[in-house]
Amino acid sequence: MSGRAESAGPAPRSLTGYAVAVLRAAAPAEKIRLTRAAAAAWRSGGLSEIGEELPPNRPARPDRPQLLPPRLMPKRRAGAARAGRIALLHALAHIELNAVDLAWDLIARFARPPLTQDFCAEWLAVAAEEGEHYALLSGRLAALGAAYGDLPAHDGLWQAAAETAHDVLARLAIVPLVLEARGLDVTPAMIRRLDGFGDGESAAILRRIYADEIGHVATGRRWFARLCAARGLPPAETFRSLVLRHFKGGLKPPFNRAARDAAGLPPAFYEAAPMPAPAAAKPAGALTDWRGRSAG
Repeated sequence: MSGRAESAGPAPRSLTGYAVAVLRAAAPAEKIRLTRAAAAAWRSGGLSEIGEELPPNRPARPDRPQLLPPRLMPKRRAGAARAGRIALLHALAHIELNAVDLAWDLIARFARPPLTQDFCAEWLAVAAEEGEHYALLSGRLAALGAAYGDLPAHDGLWQAAAETAHDVLARLAIVPLVLEARGLDVTPAMIRRLDGFGDGESAAILRRIYADEIGHVATGRRWFARLCAARGLPPAETFRSLVLRHFKGGLKPPFNRAARDAAGLPPAFYEAAPMPAPAAAKPAGALTDWRGRSAG
Protein backbone atom coordinates (compact mmCIF):
# COMPACT_ATOMS: atom_id res chain seq x y z
CA MET A 1 0.00 0.00 0.00
CA SER A 2 1.12 3.55 -0.55
CA GLY A 3 1.73 6.21 2.05
CA ARG A 4 -1.47 7.99 1.03
CA ALA A 5 -4.50 7.93 3.30
CA GLU A 6 -6.87 5.05 2.74
CA SER A 7 -10.56 5.74 2.08
CA ALA A 8 -12.31 6.59 5.31
CA GLY A 9 -15.04 4.25 6.51
CA PRO A 10 -17.48 4.76 9.39
CA ALA A 11 -15.86 6.28 12.47
CA PRO A 12 -15.12 3.75 15.21
CA ARG A 13 -17.53 3.88 18.13
CA SER A 14 -15.00 3.27 20.88
CA LEU A 15 -11.46 4.27 21.78
CA THR A 16 -10.15 0.73 21.40
CA GLY A 17 -11.96 0.65 18.06
CA TYR A 18 -9.91 3.66 16.99
CA ALA A 19 -6.78 1.97 18.34
CA VAL A 20 -7.37 -1.13 16.23
CA ALA A 21 -8.19 1.01 13.17
CA VAL A 22 -4.91 2.91 13.54
CA LEU A 23 -2.92 -0.27 14.03
CA ARG A 24 -4.52 -1.90 10.98
CA ALA A 25 -3.99 1.16 8.76
CA ALA A 26 -0.88 0.74 6.63
CA ALA A 27 -0.66 4.29 5.30
CA PRO A 28 1.00 6.74 7.69
CA ALA A 29 -1.40 9.50 6.59
CA GLU A 30 -4.35 7.33 7.61
CA LYS A 31 -2.82 6.58 11.00
CA ILE A 32 -2.45 10.32 11.59
CA ARG A 33 -5.97 11.11 10.31
CA LEU A 34 -7.54 8.54 12.62
CA THR A 35 -5.44 9.69 15.57
CA ARG A 36 -6.50 13.30 15.06
CA ALA A 37 -10.14 12.28 14.70
CA ALA A 38 -10.05 10.23 17.89
CA ALA A 39 -8.41 13.02 19.88
CA ALA A 40 -10.93 15.57 18.64
CA ALA A 41 -13.90 13.30 19.36
CA TRP A 42 -12.61 12.52 22.86
CA ARG A 43 -12.08 16.19 23.68
CA SER A 44 -15.55 17.14 22.44
CA GLY A 45 -17.27 14.34 24.34
CA GLY A 46 -18.40 12.66 21.14
CA LEU A 47 -16.26 9.66 22.04
CA SER A 48 -16.41 8.30 25.58
CA GLU A 49 -16.74 4.51 25.32
CA ILE A 50 -13.46 2.70 25.88
CA GLY A 51 -14.47 -0.58 24.26
CA GLU A 52 -12.96 -4.02 24.32
CA GLU A 53 -11.41 -4.43 20.87
CA LEU A 54 -8.06 -6.20 20.94
CA PRO A 55 -5.02 -5.06 18.93
CA PRO A 56 -3.32 -7.06 16.18
CA ASN A 57 0.00 -8.62 17.10
CA ARG A 58 1.77 -6.26 14.73
CA PRO A 59 0.70 -2.98 13.15
CA ALA A 60 0.24 -2.69 9.40
CA ARG A 61 3.01 -0.94 7.50
CA PRO A 62 3.29 0.64 4.04
CA ASP A 63 5.33 -1.04 1.32
CA ARG A 64 8.07 1.52 1.91
CA PRO A 65 10.38 1.99 3.70
CA GLN A 66 12.11 -1.33 3.40
CA LEU A 67 12.42 -2.71 6.94
CA LEU A 68 15.72 -4.34 7.80
CA PRO A 69 17.17 -5.95 10.93
CA PRO A 70 19.20 -3.32 12.82
CA ARG A 71 22.45 -5.15 12.07
CA LEU A 72 21.82 -4.87 8.31
CA MET A 73 21.07 -1.15 8.27
CA PRO A 74 23.47 0.83 6.06
CA LYS A 75 25.68 3.17 8.04
CA ARG A 76 25.08 6.84 7.38
CA ARG A 77 26.81 9.85 8.85
CA ALA A 78 24.98 12.97 9.89
CA GLY A 79 26.28 16.12 8.28
CA ALA A 80 25.42 19.52 6.94
CA ALA A 81 24.77 18.11 3.46
CA ARG A 82 21.12 17.69 2.52
CA ALA A 83 21.49 13.88 2.33
CA GLY A 84 22.76 13.70 5.91
CA ARG A 85 19.93 15.83 7.27
CA ILE A 86 17.37 13.82 5.33
CA ALA A 87 18.80 10.61 6.79
CA LEU A 88 18.46 12.00 10.31
CA LEU A 89 14.89 13.26 9.80
CA HIS A 90 13.87 10.01 8.09
CA ALA A 91 15.16 7.96 11.03
CA LEU A 92 13.26 10.20 13.45
CA ALA A 93 10.07 10.01 11.38
CA HIS A 94 10.29 6.22 11.56
CA ILE A 95 10.65 6.36 15.33
CA GLU A 96 7.69 8.73 15.69
CA LEU A 97 5.44 6.61 13.47
CA ASN A 98 6.28 3.60 15.62
CA ALA A 99 5.54 5.72 18.69
CA VAL A 100 2.01 6.39 17.37
CA ASP A 101 1.41 2.65 17.10
CA LEU A 102 2.98 1.98 20.50
CA ALA A 103 0.68 4.47 22.23
CA TRP A 104 -2.41 3.01 20.57
CA ASP A 105 -1.32 -0.57 21.31
CA LEU A 106 -0.95 0.41 24.97
CA ILE A 107 -4.56 1.64 25.01
CA ALA A 108 -6.05 -1.33 23.16
CA ARG A 109 -4.06 -3.94 25.05
CA PHE A 110 -4.27 -2.63 28.60
CA ALA A 111 -7.27 -0.25 28.91
CA ARG A 112 -9.27 -2.53 31.19
CA PRO A 113 -10.38 -1.88 34.78
CA PRO A 114 -8.78 -0.37 36.78
CA LEU A 115 -6.97 1.36 33.88
CA THR A 116 -9.88 3.19 32.30
CA GLN A 117 -10.78 6.85 31.73
CA ASP A 118 -7.72 8.64 33.14
CA PHE A 119 -5.32 6.12 31.66
CA CYS A 120 -6.95 6.36 28.24
CA ALA A 121 -7.13 10.16 28.26
CA GLU A 122 -3.42 10.53 29.03
CA TRP A 123 -2.20 7.96 26.49
CA LEU A 124 -4.53 9.28 23.81
CA ALA A 125 -2.89 12.67 24.35
CA VAL A 126 0.50 11.00 23.91
CA ALA A 127 -0.65 9.27 20.70
CA ALA A 128 -1.91 12.60 19.35
CA GLU A 129 1.40 14.34 20.04
CA GLU A 130 3.38 11.50 18.48
CA GLY A 131 1.17 11.83 15.40
CA GLU A 132 1.93 15.54 15.16
CA HIS A 133 5.64 14.82 15.52
CA TYR A 134 5.48 12.45 12.55
CA ALA A 135 3.48 15.00 10.54
CA LEU A 136 6.05 17.73 11.23
CA LEU A 137 8.96 15.50 10.27
CA SER A 138 7.16 14.28 7.16
CA GLY A 139 6.49 17.86 6.13
CA ARG A 140 10.10 18.81 6.67
CA LEU A 141 11.28 15.87 4.58
CA ALA A 142 8.98 17.06 1.80
CA ALA A 143 10.48 20.55 2.04
CA LEU A 144 13.90 18.97 1.52
CA GLY A 145 12.67 17.06 -1.54
CA ALA A 146 12.34 13.70 0.21
CA ALA A 147 9.63 11.52 1.74
CA TYR A 148 9.22 8.92 4.44
CA GLY A 149 9.95 5.61 2.76
CA ASP A 150 12.80 6.85 0.59
CA LEU A 151 15.39 5.18 2.83
CA PRO A 152 15.40 1.80 4.57
CA ALA A 153 14.52 1.70 8.25
CA HIS A 154 15.23 -0.83 10.93
CA ASP A 155 12.59 -3.25 12.17
CA GLY A 156 13.69 -3.40 15.79
CA LEU A 157 11.40 -0.77 17.32
CA TRP A 158 8.32 -3.00 17.53
CA GLN A 159 10.34 -5.60 19.42
CA ALA A 160 9.67 -3.68 22.64
CA ALA A 161 5.94 -4.09 22.15
CA ALA A 162 6.18 -7.82 21.51
CA GLU A 163 8.49 -8.30 24.48
CA THR A 164 6.10 -6.53 26.89
CA ALA A 165 2.68 -7.50 25.49
CA HIS A 166 1.91 -9.55 28.60
CA ASP A 167 2.24 -6.83 31.27
CA VAL A 168 1.44 -3.13 31.33
CA LEU A 169 4.10 -2.52 33.99
CA ALA A 170 6.78 -4.01 31.73
CA ARG A 171 5.48 -1.97 28.78
CA LEU A 172 5.67 1.28 30.75
CA ALA A 173 9.16 0.44 31.97
CA ILE A 174 10.59 -0.27 28.54
CA VAL A 175 8.78 2.14 26.21
CA PRO A 176 8.44 5.50 28.00
CA LEU A 177 11.03 4.99 30.74
CA VAL A 178 13.79 3.46 28.59
CA LEU A 179 13.15 4.24 24.92
CA GLU A 180 11.59 7.69 25.24
CA ALA A 181 13.95 8.63 28.06
CA ARG A 182 16.79 7.73 25.71
CA GLY A 183 15.31 10.25 23.29
CA LEU A 184 15.77 12.91 25.97
CA ASP A 185 19.44 11.97 26.18
CA VAL A 186 20.26 12.19 22.48
CA THR A 187 17.96 14.90 21.09
CA PRO A 188 19.83 17.98 22.41
CA ALA A 189 22.95 16.98 20.48
CA MET A 190 20.87 16.57 17.32
CA ILE A 191 19.39 20.04 17.82
CA ARG A 192 22.85 21.56 18.24
CA ARG A 193 24.08 19.86 15.08
CA LEU A 194 21.12 21.06 13.03
CA ASP A 195 21.54 24.60 14.36
CA GLY A 196 25.22 24.41 13.49
CA PHE A 197 24.34 23.31 9.96
CA GLY A 198 22.07 26.34 9.59
CA ASP A 199 18.93 24.18 9.47
CA GLY A 200 16.83 26.10 11.96
CA GLU A 201 13.56 24.69 10.59
CA SER A 202 14.55 21.10 11.42
CA ALA A 203 16.02 22.15 14.77
CA ALA A 204 12.73 23.84 15.71
CA ILE A 205 10.82 20.60 15.07
CA LEU A 206 13.20 18.67 17.29
CA ARG A 207 12.79 21.27 20.04
CA ARG A 208 9.02 20.72 19.90
CA ILE A 209 9.49 16.95 20.02
CA TYR A 210 11.96 17.22 22.91
CA ALA A 211 9.57 19.30 25.02
CA ASP A 212 6.68 16.92 24.37
CA GLU A 213 8.76 13.83 25.11
CA ILE A 214 9.57 15.13 28.59
CA GLY A 215 5.81 15.02 29.17
CA HIS A 216 5.57 11.51 27.74
CA VAL A 217 8.26 10.21 30.07
CA ALA A 218 6.48 11.95 32.94
CA THR A 219 3.23 10.23 31.99
CA GLY A 220 4.97 6.87 31.91
CA ARG A 221 6.64 7.52 35.26
CA ARG A 222 3.33 8.54 36.85
CA TRP A 223 1.49 5.41 35.71
CA PHE A 224 4.44 3.18 36.54
CA ALA A 225 4.40 4.55 40.10
CA ARG A 226 0.63 4.06 40.41
CA LEU A 227 0.81 0.46 39.27
CA CYS A 228 3.77 -0.32 41.51
CA ALA A 229 1.82 1.10 44.46
CA ALA A 230 -1.23 -0.97 43.53
CA ARG A 231 0.90 -4.12 43.37
CA GLY A 232 2.92 -3.29 46.48
CA LEU A 233 6.19 -3.11 44.54
CA PRO A 234 9.19 -0.77 45.08
CA PRO A 235 9.36 1.36 41.89
CA ALA A 236 13.12 1.73 41.33
CA GLU A 237 13.94 -1.89 42.08
CA THR A 238 11.02 -3.08 39.95
CA PHE A 239 12.13 -0.91 37.05
CA ARG A 240 15.68 -2.25 37.16
CA SER A 241 14.38 -5.82 37.29
CA LEU A 242 12.14 -5.26 34.27
CA VAL A 243 15.00 -3.67 32.30
CA LEU A 244 17.20 -6.67 33.05
CA ARG A 245 14.44 -9.05 31.94
CA HIS A 246 13.08 -7.27 28.87
CA PHE A 247 15.68 -4.87 27.46
CA LYS A 248 18.70 -6.41 25.80
CA GLY A 249 21.94 -4.53 26.40
CA GLY A 250 20.94 -2.50 29.45
CA LEU A 251 20.93 1.28 29.77
CA LYS A 252 23.67 3.38 28.24
CA PRO A 253 24.99 6.69 29.58
CA PRO A 254 25.43 9.57 29.24
CA PHE A 255 22.05 10.48 30.71
CA ASN A 256 20.39 13.86 30.35
CA ARG A 257 19.88 14.39 34.07
CA ALA A 258 18.10 17.75 33.69
CA ALA A 259 15.46 16.42 31.28
CA ARG A 260 15.00 13.21 33.26
CA ASP A 261 14.55 15.25 36.44
CA ALA A 262 11.98 17.43 34.65
CA ALA A 263 10.08 14.24 33.76
CA GLY A 264 10.21 13.04 37.36
CA LEU A 265 12.46 10.09 36.56
CA PRO A 266 14.76 9.64 39.58
CA PRO A 267 18.45 8.75 39.14
CA ALA A 268 17.81 5.66 41.28
CA PHE A 269 15.95 4.23 38.29
CA TYR A 270 18.71 4.48 35.71
CA GLU A 271 22.07 5.15 37.36
CA ALA A 272 22.02 1.81 39.14
CA ALA A 273 20.35 -0.05 36.27
CA PRO A 274 22.07 -2.95 34.45
CA MET A 275 24.79 -1.65 32.15
CA PRO A 276 25.85 -3.05 28.76
CA ALA A 277 29.28 -4.41 28.02
CA PRO A 278 31.64 -1.80 26.49
CA ALA A 279 31.18 -1.52 22.73
CA ALA A 280 33.40 -0.15 20.02
CA ALA A 281 33.02 3.59 19.61
CA LYS A 282 30.82 4.73 16.73
CA PRO A 283 32.12 7.22 14.18
CA ALA A 284 31.53 10.84 15.18
CA GLY A 285 28.15 12.01 13.98
CA ALA A 286 26.72 8.50 13.49
CA LEU A 287 22.95 8.39 13.85
CA THR A 288 21.52 6.41 16.73
CA ASP A 289 18.01 5.54 17.80
CA TRP A 290 16.69 5.54 21.36
CA ARG A 291 18.53 2.29 22.00
CA GLY A 292 21.82 3.82 20.95
CA ARG A 293 21.88 1.62 17.84
CA SER A 294 22.44 2.88 14.33
CA ALA A 295 19.28 4.54 13.12
CA GLY A 296 20.32 4.60 9.52
